[in-house]
Amino acid sequence: MQISEAGRLAALGSYHILDTPPEPELDALAQQAADIFAVPIALISLVDENRNWFKARVGLSVSEAPRPFSFCAHAIASDELLVVGNAAEDERFMRNPLVKGDPNLRFYAGAVLKNDQGHRLGTICVIDTRLRPDIVPNKFAALEALANTVMKVLDNRKLQCADAD
Repeated sequence: MQISEAGRLAALGSYHILDTPPEPELDALAQQAADIFAVPIALISLVDENRNWFKARVGLSVSEAPRPFSFCAHAIASDELLVVGNAAEDERFMRNPLVKGDPNLRFYAGAVLKNDQGHRLGTICVIDTRLRPDIVPNKFAALEALANTVMKVLDNRKLQCADAD
């Protein structure tokens, strides 16, 4: 089933979550992802039309990045987990300024946040500035489980917002 970008953006907008303050439950899930992978950066990232907005973040001070520089924008192109073992050697990312220069990103793993209608809203991802050949496959299953938990939180939040209206 082909899902349009316009439909995906409308679905994302229906959550009324972009540019909202931090939420402890989501912050804790991002921290859990960072802890599981022992990485300095973990994000719950929502891919908007022109930007990648970070609902929860560990180890990163900025709250968004331009979509063209976004690993997460690549991740939502598929339902599959995106793992980039060495961004400096990956054709999709080697010219990315976040890879070529500071902070010199190398490793990325992102699990897609997908709603019940199949819209890919963003990712929960882990990022490192060094290569991570030590990461074993069962950790990727944990990241996908965290993605499911994030979607449950987002869906519950959406229902609570609808009830308040």
